[in-house]
Amino acid sequence: MKITFKLFATLTDYLPADARRSNQVELDVAPDAPISQIIEPFGLPPKLVHLVLVNGKYIAPEQRMSTTLSEGDVLAIWPPIAGG
Repeated sequence: MKITFKLFATLTDYLPADARRSNQVELDVAPDAPISQIIEPFGLPPKLVHLVLVNGKYIAPEQRMSTTLSEGDVLAIWPPIAGG
Protein backbone atom coordinates (compact mmCIF):
# COMPACT_ATOMS: atom_id res chain seq x y z
CA MET A 1 0.00 0.00 0.00
CA LYS A 2 1.14 3.56 -0.65
CA ILE A 3 1.77 6.15 2.06
CA THR A 4 3.48 9.55 2.12
CA PHE A 5 6.49 9.84 4.42
CA LYS A 6 7.57 13.35 5.45
CA LEU A 7 10.60 14.46 7.42
CA PHE A 8 11.06 18.00 8.70
CA ALA A 9 13.90 20.31 9.73
CA THR A 10 17.28 18.53 10.05
CA LEU A 11 15.67 15.13 9.44
CA THR A 12 15.28 15.87 5.72
CA ASP A 13 18.95 14.88 5.38
CA TYR A 14 17.84 11.26 5.91
CA LEU A 15 15.62 11.27 2.82
CA PRO A 16 16.96 10.27 -0.59
CA ALA A 17 18.70 13.26 -2.20
CA ASP A 18 16.00 13.79 -4.83
CA ALA A 19 13.27 13.98 -2.14
CA ARG A 20 14.93 16.51 0.18
CA ARG A 21 13.62 19.59 -1.59
CA SER A 22 9.99 18.52 -1.13
CA ASN A 23 10.77 16.83 2.25
CA GLN A 24 8.59 13.86 1.35
CA VAL A 25 8.67 10.53 -0.42
CA GLU A 26 5.97 8.08 -1.41
CA LEU A 27 6.54 4.63 0.06
CA ASP A 28 5.07 1.25 -0.65
CA VAL A 29 4.72 -0.49 2.73
CA ALA A 30 3.19 -3.70 4.01
CA PRO A 31 -0.26 -3.21 5.59
CA ASP A 32 0.94 -4.80 8.84
CA ALA A 33 4.17 -2.75 9.10
CA PRO A 34 4.28 -0.64 12.28
CA ILE A 35 5.68 2.90 12.23
CA SER A 36 8.95 1.74 13.78
CA GLN A 37 9.53 -0.69 10.91
CA ILE A 38 8.64 1.89 8.25
CA ILE A 39 11.21 4.41 9.47
CA GLU A 40 13.97 1.90 10.29
CA PRO A 41 15.54 1.80 6.77
CA PHE A 42 16.06 5.58 6.87
CA GLY A 43 18.50 5.30 9.80
CA LEU A 44 16.94 8.07 11.89
CA PRO A 45 18.64 8.38 15.28
CA PRO A 46 15.98 7.47 17.89
CA LYS A 47 16.70 10.63 19.91
CA LEU A 48 15.74 12.71 16.85
CA VAL A 49 12.41 10.97 16.28
CA HIS A 50 10.48 13.31 18.54
CA LEU A 51 7.10 14.29 17.14
CA VAL A 52 5.41 11.56 15.09
CA LEU A 53 2.12 12.33 13.36
CA VAL A 54 -0.18 10.17 11.24
CA ASN A 55 -2.59 12.36 9.27
CA GLY A 56 -1.92 15.12 11.81
CA LYS A 57 -2.63 12.93 14.86
CA TYR A 58 0.14 12.53 17.46
CA ILE A 59 1.45 8.99 17.99
CA ALA A 60 3.02 8.50 21.44
CA PRO A 61 6.41 6.75 21.64
CA GLU A 62 4.91 3.63 23.25
CA GLN A 63 2.49 3.25 20.32
CA ARG A 64 5.06 3.47 17.52
CA MET A 65 5.99 -0.22 17.71
CA SER A 66 2.38 -1.32 17.14
CA THR A 67 0.59 1.43 15.18
CA THR A 68 0.05 0.53 11.53
CA LEU A 69 -1.05 2.78 8.69
CA SER A 70 -3.73 2.66 6.00
CA GLU A 71 -3.56 3.32 2.26
CA GLY A 72 -2.99 7.02 1.58
CA ASP A 73 -1.92 7.93 5.14
CA VAL A 74 0.70 10.61 5.75
CA LEU A 75 3.45 9.81 8.27
CA ALA A 76 5.31 12.94 9.39
CA ILE A 77 8.25 13.16 11.79
CA TRP A 78 9.80 16.21 13.45
CA PRO A 79 13.00 16.35 15.50
CA PRO A 80 13.07 18.06 18.91
CA ILE A 81 12.88 21.80 18.32
CA ALA A 82 14.25 24.46 20.64
CA GLY A 83 13.23 28.05 20.46
CA GLY A 84 14.73 31.19 21.73
